Amino acid sequence: MRNIIEIHDLNKIYDTGAVQVHALKDVNLTIQEGEYVAIMGKSGSGKSTLMNILGCLDRPTSGTYLLDGIDMAKQSPRRIAYIRNQKIGFVFQSFHLIPRTSAIKNVELPMIYGRVGAKARTARAKELLEKVGLGDRLYHMPNEISGGQKQRIAVARALANHPAILLADEPTGNLDTPSSVEVMNLFTQLNQEGVTVIVVTHEDDIAAFTKRIIRFRDGRMISDERRDGHAVAGEH
Repeated sequence: MRNIIEIHDLNKIYDTGAVQVHALKDVNLTIQEGEYVAIMGKSGSGKSTLMNILGCLDRPTSGTYLLDGIDMAKQSPRRIAYIRNQKIGFVFQSFHLIPRTSAIKNVELPMIYGRVGAKARTARAKELLEKVGLGDRLYHMPNEISGGQKQRIAVARALANHPAILLADEPTGNLDTPSSVEVMNLFTQLNQEGVTVIVVTHEDDIAAFTKRIIRFRDGRMISDERRDGHAVAGEH
C-alpha cells in the first residue's frame, strides 16, 4: 500500500510573545492508504495540533508534511484550500451543521465549493444520506433530529467529495454511548470500503474500534501500536 501521509521531523511552536509553546516536537509518522488509526493523548498532548496540520488547517513551524505525495509547505493558500476540499473530509465533535439548512443541503455544501453541478450534488447527497441510514431525513433540519443523527449527517457531508482521508476530531464527544457505537461502526464500515480513517480521541473504548493507536504526550509521539500488539517500526 502507498503512503497517504508522511511526516518527517515535524515541529509546531506557538509564539505568544511572552512564551513559546512547543506543541509538537520532532514527530515522524507514516500512515498508509486504507488504515484505521486513533490518535490519543490528554489535553495539551499535541494531538489536536497534529490533527490541524494533517487537515491543512495549520502549518508546521518546521519539518515536512506530504499529503498523498504533495509537499504541503510548497503550496499556496489557494491550492491548500483546494487540496483540503478534495482530499480530506472532516467530522467534528460539535457537528458544525448549518442550523437552518436541511440535511441534504448540509451535505451538498462541500460540493458547492468543489463546483459540482446542482443535479449531481443533490444525487450524491441523497446517496450519502441513505448510506448513513438517514434516507428518510433528507429535509429535516438539525434541530429536528438527535445528536447521533446529526453526526451521521456530518459524516455524509465529510464524504461528499470522495476524500482520500476522513479526519474525525473527538467525533463521539457529544454523544451518548449507543450513538457513539453507531458512529464508530459507521467509520468501521467506511474503512472496510477503503477510506483512510483517522480519529482523534481520549477515550480508550473509542480507540478500540481502530486498528492502530498512536499516543502523544507533551508534544511527542510516545507509542505507535497496531491492534495485534506489535509496535510500528521506524516511526519515533
